[in-house]
Amino acid sequence: MTLWQVERLGRRGDGVAVGGAGRALAPLTLPGEEIEGEAMDGRIAAPRILAPSPDRVRPVCAHYRACGGCSLMHASDGFTTAWKRQVVAAALTARGLPAPVEAVHVSPPRSRRRAVLSGKRTKKGALVGFHARASDVIVDLAECHVMRPEITAALPLLRQIVVAGASRSAELTLTVIHGLAGLDLTVTGGKPMEPALFQTLAALADDGDLARLTWQDPSGAGQSITRRQPALTMGRAQVVPPPGGFLQATAEGEAALVSMVRDCAAGATRIADLFSGCGTFALPLAERAAVHAVEGLAAPLAALDAGWRGARGLNRITTEIRDLARRPLLADELDRFDAIVIDPPRAGAEAQVREIAASAIRTVAFVACDPVNFARDAQILAGGGFALTRLMVVDQFRWSPHVETVARFARI
Repeated sequence: MTLWQVERLGRRGDGVAVGGAGRALAPLTLPGEEIEGEAMDGRIAAPRILAPSPDRVRPVCAHYRACGGCSLMHASDGFTTAWKRQVVAAALTARGLPAPVEAVHVSPPRSRRRAVLSGKRTKKGALVGFHARASDVIVDLAECHVMRPEITAALPLLRQIVVAGASRSAELTLTVIHGLAGLDLTVTGGKPMEPALFQTLAALADDGDLARLTWQDPSGAGQSITRRQPALTMGRAQVVPPPGGFLQATAEGEAALVSMVRDCAAGATRIADLFSGCGTFALPLAERAAVHAVEGLAAPLAALDAGWRGARGLNRITTEIRDLARRPLLADELDRFDAIVIDPPRAGAEAQVREIAASAIRTVAFVACDPVNFARDAQILAGGGFALTRLMVVDQFRWSPHVETVARFARI
């Protein structure tokens, strides 16, 4: 067996190990650990820990070694928080930018209110869970320390739904959201919706007390069985998101992001909310300012607009369907606003950020979910005369390498 020393963690949370055979990635290891194992294709699949790190702890979940949902449960909370802070700082430093991290907000265990699970029929029933690490095998969950207990408790129901609606060869995707009215479930990849299947699913939805069950079959058609409107609170508004729609993973993480965004945009009376989704930031900001929400999909904006119209005491929110990656708001369009809030997808928003840098905007609140792409966009803003003045790290994906940031940029 080859001996290795783990130098650091890579971006995906695997240890970067150095040994006689060069470098290799070693999952479930920590910096400073001495390990042994054989590398294949640059990866040590089953490292044996010879000298554990003082930051190593016993994972609390029985599924941890197999399940790919978490990859850092073997590390102490203090280590993980410091590492995520360092990941953000390193990405900015590599671009020659400051990293004034003022806080790290960590969501508590069992707080994930939105989960995307996989399901597959078997001879004896069904599997429902997350994929195993680097595998298409589904780990059938009996417990989960990430998801809200209400979602975990629904796993038997989800297996019944998979048995009812999956072909033997298909893998279903089950997006589950826990909200004010209970569970909102969207299933894709299942059989076509026929009368018999509809009756079975309706009975299961009743037995499981689902607020809404939406079935999206291979044709792309979607049909919902709605018992209660699956509303979520956003500021003073109640919003019913489109089936399977995106939202912040935890309520605690969302609250931290919204608080920071509000502070960053304080004093603005006209705000553009770019990549707005169904109103995570637009609706709270409308308590103090007029907001123009821009999003590439119609359904989230329809949900946002309905939520705004049903709320009281909010300033005007206008909406615009626009693909900001292909057709960003131009500098002269942006000049109508006092501040910009931007929350792009993982790839960042290079085209849109270049227009912001060329505009006369003085304040930007930037929410990002990939530190490397965020650092690239931050460098563009710096080149346009902005300074990064505030920065917070938000960890909504506990025990995973995923990390988010929210930052304030102000013109120098």
